[in-house]
Amino acid sequence: MATITRKPENPTAHLTPEDIEQIGIELDAIRQDVIDSRGESDAAYIRRIVNIQRRLELASRATLLVSVFPPAWVAGTVGLSVAKILENMEIGHNVMHGQWDWMRDPKIHSTTWEWDNASTAEGWKHSHNEVHHTYTNIVGKDNDLGYGIMRVDEDQRWHPMYLGQPLWNFINACFFEYGIAAYDLELGKNLSVPKEKRSETFKRNAKNTLRKIRKQATKDYVVNPALALPTGSFLPTLAANFTANLVRNLWSHSVIMCGHFPEGVETFEKKSIPENETRGEWYVRQMLGSANISGSKLMHLMTGNLSHQIEHHLFPDLPSNRYAEVAPKVKALFEKYGLNYHEAPLPQQVASAWHKVVRLSLPNGWLETTTPANAPQQLALLWTMATGDRRTRRAAQARLEQLARRQRTEVAAAA
Repeated sequence: MATITRKPENPTAHLTPEDIEQIGIELDAIRQDVIDSRGESDAAYIRRIVNIQRRLELASRATLLVSVFPPAWVAGTVGLSVAKILENMEIGHNVMHGQWDWMRDPKIHSTTWEWDNASTAEGWKHSHNEVHHTYTNIVGKDNDLGYGIMRVDEDQRWHPMYLGQPLWNFINACFFEYGIAAYDLELGKNLSVPKEKRSETFKRNAKNTLRKIRKQATKDYVVNPALALPTGSFLPTLAANFTANLVRNLWSHSVIMCGHFPEGVETFEKKSIPENETRGEWYVRQMLGSANISGSKLMHLMTGNLSHQIEHHLFPDLPSNRYAEVAPKVKALFEKYGLNYHEAPLPQQVASAWHKVVRLSLPNGWLETTTPANAPQQLALLWTMATGDRRTRRAAQARLEQLARRQRTEVAAAA
């Protein structure tokens, strides 16, 4: 994967400026159709999901009061895991996008909702709604692309520290809610500034985030286990809450990775984005910088309908239950203009995203040119690159890329 402007064949090269603006017009029409038809059935949907989630969480926590018995522990843990996923994905994420603000219901409104997560609603809405959705997949602008800790594009210079990114990504997946909280705060950038020079905004946001983390930890790891003390279920309940949070974190991380990181999803250079990007240009970037997950209605629900990531990025403020309805229209538009509608089942998208994580953790061309027969030599070369100076790495990188190009040429000639 390289930024779209550095690819041998730009997937948008066949589009004229008029085509791009016409795409914008047609997508605006699809969006307006949904806005004009929003109504009671949509409102009933989100109220029903909120009601189901709250009942499921209450029943699960009640079951965990006797979690000293294994069947109760399993039932309570599974129920709590599902409840947390529903709250974060289909409810919290979408409510905070303003998808249900048109209902004028203060209980389900982007300005009042606070979710079951370590990050604050205020911090998340800034980093996600304002930054990520505006600068989708622009390397160096969109921190959702690798969360600021990973190499996400071949054009980024490789450094030995990137060898650890599969491990970092796995740890981030396990504790995803805390990773998101740190990312919302831009922790790495702000902590590099001397304490006395840090902005008041950062200090306020950090204080609010720490307060939110304490609140979440107290609820899951103190109050709820303490309620189970009379039945001897303190430790099982503690373990159940930790497990439910772990399951929710792994699931949400996987879904989000599938939305923007599989092989074939485009990234963009900052300098390639016009200063006054038009509506049509923004739409095309969302179309090519997102990927969908195919599957059942239940799977779509459990992903918060982020399985329709393409549609979500085109229309982030439309009710999530309508994405399945507009998806065929959007897909037809892709086909009309010769663009790639990136969609695959969940296991395939997860495998593709992790393949990219591993591939980009290594020097360009290393994985491509490594075979069982030459593995010892390739590992020796990787060791040299990891321990050598910058000049050594550049020379070895050039040899790897030359070998990769030669192999691609041979394969093309054989075909």
